[in-house]
Amino acid sequence: MTRIRNLQKLCLLYLAKRCLSFSNLGYAYRKQSIRIESRHKRRFKMSNDEQTPPTDEASAETGLNGMDLIIDGWFHERGVLWPGQAMSLQVKKVLEHRRSDFQDILVFESTHHGNVLVLDGVIQVTERDEFAYQEMIAHLPLNAHPCPKKVLVIGGGDGGVLREIAKHDCVEKIVLCEIDGGVIETSKKYLPKMACGYDDPRVTVVVGDGAKFMNENQDSFDVIITDSSDPVGPASVLFEEPFYISMHRSLREGGIVCTQGECVFLHVDLIRPLVKAISTTFSHVGYAYTTIPTYPSGQIGFIIGMKGGSNKPETPLRFPTEEVQAKLQYYTPEIHAASFVLPAFAKRAIFD
Repeated sequence: MTRIRNLQKLCLLYLAKRCLSFSNLGYAYRKQSIRIESRHKRRFKMSNDEQTPPTDEASAETGLNGMDLIIDGWFHERGVLWPGQAMSLQVKKVLEHRRSDFQDILVFESTHHGNVLVLDGVIQVTERDEFAYQEMIAHLPLNAHPCPKKVLVIGGGDGGVLREIAKHDCVEKIVLCEIDGGVIETSKKYLPKMACGYDDPRVTVVVGDGAKFMNENQDSFDVIITDSSDPVGPASVLFEEPFYISMHRSLREGGIVCTQGECVFLHVDLIRPLVKAISTTFSHVGYAYTTIPTYPSGQIGFIIGMKGGSNKPETPLRFPTEEVQAKLQYYTPEIHAASFVLPAFAKRAIFD
């Protein structure tokens, strides 16, 4: 009987500890729920028992704080340029967060997409799929030119476009003009596979305003590539007609410009008037696109303008060597031509 009573005591003691453990677990869960709910309340106004996202009117001018978009271990990209939808990536570790003189800079290590650079709350690059954008924005204009010797990059502080331009042996000088030196510093530290572009001896870096630089260097470049973020904050002027006029003046005769051209599924109202406006300045204007999973709607376009010349950007004049093509992950001569073939709705919306 004594052994049975002792066994009963041990069972009761075990059950008591388990109950206490579950009680503590419930307390911890409630604390976490309260903490998450508190964070949500700070980011959403409650009205009529309904959560209403903020209008982001202020964010359109100053950009979002990247850390505010990390909730429950996930980064949620949302913005005024893609209302009603968001892109989420699971965060493994925040590597850096700070505000430069121009914008909010966030870098985090994701669980499945490598390191991620975010500016003003908007994903700029992930190590997993950046090649789809960098290769196309660089090789489309460079291979449409018969012999580009001098190339200017506006923006592109992560260095990925420089990396791709450096694959063209005919290029003698590459100038990168980035307004935010903080992006360059951050990319060299956390995005080495892109920032390796800075190692090429042909590269000259200018930290400053791109439009001012072009006005001071007219008739100077064979190809100008504008690798900008979305038209929010400091990048907004890069989507206006005066900036394209500055590019045109900075081009040599027969030169080509290629700029980030937003998404046909979201921004035809932005793309159409811009293409129409610059068509009076450039001898030929085309629109191409690439697919990239971590950009809004999985697609982004390129506006390409030519200053004289009989060739059209849809037709490549030069082709990668076998050695270079073996290193490319997205661009091919076939993709070059196909990227200008737009869905019917986009062709009508932009060019008709």
